[in-house]
Amino acid sequence: MPVEVALYPGCALRVLAGLPSESFDLVVTDPPYRTISGGNTVGKSGRSRRCTGMLLKNDGKIFEHNDVEFSDYLPDLFRVLRTGSHMYLMVNFLNLEAALAATRAAGFGVHNLLVWHKNNVTPNRWYMKNVEYVIFARKGPAKAIHDKGSKTCHQFDNVRGKSHPTEKPVDLLQHYIENSSDAGMEVLDPFMGTGSTGVAALRCERNFTGIEIDPAYFSVACARIDEELGLT
Repeated sequence: MPVEVALYPGCALRVLAGLPSESFDLVVTDPPYRTISGGNTVGKSGRSRRCTGMLLKNDGKIFEHNDVEFSDYLPDLFRVLRTGSHMYLMVNFLNLEAALAATRAAGFGVHNLLVWHKNNVTPNRWYMKNVEYVIFARKGPAKAIHDKGSKTCHQFDNVRGKSHPTEKPVDLLQHYIENSSDAGMEVLDPFMGTGSTGVAALRCERNFTGIEIDPAYFSVACARIDEELGLT
């Protein structure tokens, strides 16, 4: 089945504002948000108590462009989604409460909180982190997923040799896309990074629209999607 792809370089907030209402069947995205490690407190000896592998500083910055609030874009995501559609919003524990509140405030109903069990861990002084969270939400009436045997906690191997610091595995994204849409439907990722959601959508025979503000990541996403389409 022929698929259509639209890739937009630039700010998601500006691009989303120009997209027509009720035009997408599914949103799957890993948005920018604050990321605090396990702490970089310096002890009395002057030595850092940070565990090996933590972020070098606790300023919440992995990316240059992560100064955006959930409330800045969730109302537009609600607007552009068709009624009866799903959204998968990935988030860490630190931002979970804020993300849930903003999701509901934008008009979404929260179906469930999903957990991705990874094959690696992030060092932390308060239990090492080996999972990530996904808010599974809906616009309008409840709609069942296709695979009723799917569990709230699912295990997919983390990406090795990543082209993006928080790159998600394509098979994880395919799982969501296949469960919440049909072939030929429209999938949107407003923070597509290096294009993993786009690759997953194409493998599921869905149309894809992606937005990315970072020129380097956008270039990688274009190359990956061109390769998936057989254009390179």
